[in-house]
Amino acid sequence: MSRQLVELLAKEKLITQPQMNESIEANKSGKDFLRFLIEKKYVSESRLLYFLGQKFSLPSVNLDKFNIKPEVIQKIPVDLARKTRSIPIQINRDTLIVAIYDPTQVSSIEDLKFVVKLNVEAVLTTPSAFDSALHKYYGGAASVGSAIESFKKENKEEGSSGVDLVQVHDIDAGGSSAQDAPVIQLVNGILAETIRRKASDLHAEPYETKMRIRVRIDGVLYEIAQVPPEMRRAVVARLKIMARMDIAETRIPQDGRIKLKFEGKDVDFRANSIPTLYGEKLVLRVLSKGAVQLDFSKLGFEKGALEIFQKGFNAPNGLLLVTGPTGSGKTTTLYSALAELNKTTDNLSTVEDPVEYNFEGINQTQINKDVGLTFANALRALLRQDPDVILVGEIRDFETAEVAIHAALTGHLVLSTLHTNDSISTITRLVNMGIEPFLVVASVNTIVAQRLLRTICSGCRVDDKASIPELMKYGVTKEELKDAKVSKGSGCAQCNQSGMKGRVAIYEVLDFSPALKEMVLRGASAIDLKKQAIQENLKTLRMSGITKVLEGRTTLGEVLTATVED
Repeated sequence: MSRQLVELLAKEKLITQPQMNESIEANKSGKDFLRFLIEKKYVSESRLLYFLGQKFSLPSVNLDKFNIKPEVIQKIPVDLARKTRSIPIQINRDTLIVAIYDPTQVSSIEDLKFVVKLNVEAVLTTPSAFDSALHKYYGGAASVGSAIESFKKENKEEGSSGVDLVQVHDIDAGGSSAQDAPVIQLVNGILAETIRRKASDLHAEPYETKMRIRVRIDGVLYEIAQVPPEMRRAVVARLKIMARMDIAETRIPQDGRIKLKFEGKDVDFRANSIPTLYGEKLVLRVLSKGAVQLDFSKLGFEKGALEIFQKGFNAPNGLLLVTGPTGSGKTTTLYSALAELNKTTDNLSTVEDPVEYNFEGINQTQINKDVGLTFANALRALLRQDPDVILVGEIRDFETAEVAIHAALTGHLVLSTLHTNDSISTITRLVNMGIEPFLVVASVNTIVAQRLLRTICSGCRVDDKASIPELMKYGVTKEELKDAKVSKGSGCAQCNQSGMKGRVAIYEVLDFSPALKEMVLRGASAIDLKKQAIQENLKTLRMSGITKVLEGRTTLGEVLTATVED
């Protein structure tokens, strides 16, 4: 959006001068002027649409209820649509109607006339409706549909088996050209759609009459496409070739990796295949380094919990453990700590399975069980590499736990993860593994338990007074409710009508105090240890989640689903 329009909004008193200046500053870091103002709720989309329509004498259109024909969309290529911020919606004789959200971009409309060789008239829409339409008609989902139709047509005309269509190409994540084989176009579209939706995983699942394509967004799986059965083998073969797997071997699981560029950013997919009843199922984990959030202030830590955590990873030696189920953000939390510790004066080394993100200044080792390189063996070798800080991807067995504790007791700071439900049960897990209680007490400094909660969509947030009586059942006082912002999402296009978009972590951070250590040495139960920790002001996962509810970031239902209290 042009600066000219922002200045007009300030002149007409739709926004204040400071708000205009704020948007100009935000634009310097790459943010769109108008989207910034709407996101900050300085101006509403409906008010803006009415004002611009009156000011520039342009009719408005609701793109969400508009069904644009494929032959109309083809009039303007995707790159030109993004550049001119316009979407073709209709052709009336010799005139192309385009939807725009910034009426000051008159020169762009004039440029379109020379490309489409038609008269061009503009109508107004909102930025969110424009984004939805751009995604719907030019995104990966659209190319998936056209690729399937193209494949069916070619099969009908030529009797192709489909497998022969698979070729090794450099992938363009932004979508394939019309000349690409349908399978390549289909796979490119699926990968592009996965990245655009900010999904964490892609599932390609074969069944008797179809192949289902699903993506995991904020912890929930959504179906984005159904591939006809005749394309199953070709799609699997294409993905396996891209991941450098053996396409001839279909009887055993395989691992691979896909590297590609998407809109100028490097994105990796960690791929895994496994045989199923109707063919191989593939799951791709999206590894986008730019998506890793290493800023503690944005991870979800509360002040007190963050101070204990920072004390733990800034200690000269000892063991810091992060616990939680798979997909709870443990790796991100540990990488955040490593990023803080990453200085030229220290030697940082990791042992991981697999190495998901590569970071400058950190020596990362990949586990390889086929040649005997286990966590324990790699960790023993690292101790001869003069380390200051060691990250062990996961403590899975007694041997790894023993070596990690030995490293912590011999002057090294060791960071690692465990799969336990809360911070206290981590202590009992180590003892049950066979580690002597006195070694646990001597080595462990800090334990962090965490979960990821879905956050309320900012586009459809509304007050949720109905949840207040329920919150009081869980110990929230009337005093705490006075300044609370209890909310929920009503559902909109931005969040796929779910009311939730994005995720935030909740943390239970245990400072292993002398009193707790003494209880461990005496053989106290997990229940007694937890009671003592709460007396020492431990904020449990549920307490942390309820704080996020009072801040208006998530819902009580989300907290109750993710946490269990004894």
